[in-house]
Amino acid sequence: MSAPVACHSTAVVSADVELGEGVSIAPFAVLEGPSRIGAGAQIGAHALIGPHTLIGARCRLFPHSVVGTEPQDLKYKGEPTRLEIGEESIIREFVTVHRGTVDGGGLTRVGPRCLLMATCHVAHDCELGEGVIMANGAAFGGHVKVESWAIIGGLVGVHQFVRIGLHAFVGGCSAIAQDIPPFMAVSGSRSQPHGLNTVGLRRRGFSPERIRILKNAYDLLYRSNLNTSQALCEIDKLDQTEDIVHLTEFIRGTKRGISK
Repeated sequence: MSAPVACHSTAVVSADVELGEGVSIAPFAVLEGPSRIGAGAQIGAHALIGPHTLIGARCRLFPHSVVGTEPQDLKYKGEPTRLEIGEESIIREFVTVHRGTVDGGGLTRVGPRCLLMATCHVAHDCELGEGVIMANGAAFGGHVKVESWAIIGGLVGVHQFVRIGLHAFVGGCSAIAQDIPPFMAVSGSRSQPHGLNTVGLRRRGFSPERIRILKNAYDLLYRSNLNTSQALCEIDKLDQTEDIVHLTEFIRGTKRGISK
């Protein structure tokens, strides 16, 4: 037997919003369409969901969160761009996530099982992978790409078009203007690297050998007297594990340079 939708009488839900089984909508929430809300999602009091938004199954939007509204881009002229939030993601109080722009591909995407803590901001055309955590007050400019399992500390500001790699960790109050390579831990107003994100890697089940190989790559990249191109040539001589291949491909694909 399907679970019924529980919608408070004071909520405003457009006729073209598709509600999955077991969705709950708290008082004074506003849902604009066309949009789709996945099964078991919970929409908190005073939350606002803009049009052309997909909310995945079992997501939780807390009170006063605002997602799927127009991008803060002066080039935007009302086009029907989109926002997608993956299943089981948690959007806390006063978080804002905006739809994409035509120039940026038309889509902002938050992956599954992400946690966006209170007052975070995700701008237009950003792409967040699975399990990304943004602590309170972190803010992304447009077109930022964050790979899976990265952790962003509180009050971090990330410049537009920056990429943050797989399993990276960014310390609180950092300013990020260049790409952060996968597996690295950085912090500070110039986002300087401070080693591997060893704690996070261990929590994700990385073996000591896996971490050792990445540590060798880190030393070549940041603790040698080699420039980035020279360091990459030396890293290519290490065991070409999946992690090392991903790291070097990420760095070679940078357009803004990497944190140094």
